[in-house]
Amino acid sequence: MNQFNVLSEILGVTAPVFAMVFMGLVLRKVNLINDSFIQTASTLTYKATMPTLFFLSIWQADLQSAFNAQLVFFFCAATIVGFLASWWWAANFTPYGQRGVFVQGSFRGNCGVVSFALVASYYGDYGLSVGGVLVGFTILLFNVLSVLILSVYSPTLKFSPAAVGKELIKNPLIIAVVLGMLASAIDLYIPQWLLKSGEYFAGLTLPLALICVGGTLSLAGVKASGMAAIQSSAIKIAILPVLACFVAWFIGIEGRELIILWMFFASPTAAASFAMAVAAGGDGKLAANIIALTTLVSIATMTIGIYALTALGH
Repeated sequence: MNQFNVLSEILGVTAPVFAMVFMGLVLRKVNLINDSFIQTASTLTYKATMPTLFFLSIWQADLQSAFNAQLVFFFCAATIVGFLASWWWAANFTPYGQRGVFVQGSFRGNCGVVSFALVASYYGDYGLSVGGVLVGFTILLFNVLSVLILSVYSPTLKFSPAAVGKELIKNPLIIAVVLGMLASAIDLYIPQWLLKSGEYFAGLTLPLALICVGGTLSLAGVKASGMAAIQSSAIKIAILPVLACFVAWFIGIEGRELIILWMFFASPTAAASFAMAVAAGGDGKLAANIIALTTLVSIATMTIGIYALTALGH
């Protein structure tokens, strides 16, 4: 397969995912969707269709392949290192009031939607199962680190391990991952009619979630991006993924696992970071600018990264 065909194959995976994001942007622009729709659809996705998708994907997979301990451990460790490095940078080069938002924007990726959609499209059933488990761990890690950093610089929010733990235990995506692993372990039987109904319902997840991401995107935020937004975005979609994947390759992670790590590390900043920043009394404008900038630029960086890794034989 020549390099043009390789690039075409990669674009066949990345382009539809980001096309759905832009569709959401266009639909919002022409008033076919609004804030009420986005809120309702996001809630439906988060609490119902995505948990169903995660559960079925993990239940149908081989548990040993779905739970890749090396992949999970490395992602978590590299994320923590990236979080600490971003915090050091913010403490030295970012105004005090922007530090919490800056750091959150630098490490908290939209893994549950964008990364998961790419991994599922690229690797099929294997991507669905491995991606679902990895997303479960990102939810745990991202929420703890986000609350921690925002509370440090927030005039109102205080870090409470008990409160964070309570929220994580109730998280529907984490519950779905755990139940899916248990169902796979005991070889749970699901009637065919119920399975097919669940698959129809789960099929709503990725298109609906990606449209909602696009619906919340603000192009004005890209134009208004200051140096803090540019620096945070550069860390999120370029510096952290490149360094993390280089270290992963150096210690022996190769092939599809390395590409999956790239898809997770290089994802744009999560839209949920805006709501958390505002709730903590942080710089909401900066949070929105980081989300918009990383979402638009990651279209290119994500594709280039996958192409480069594929060209190198992964």
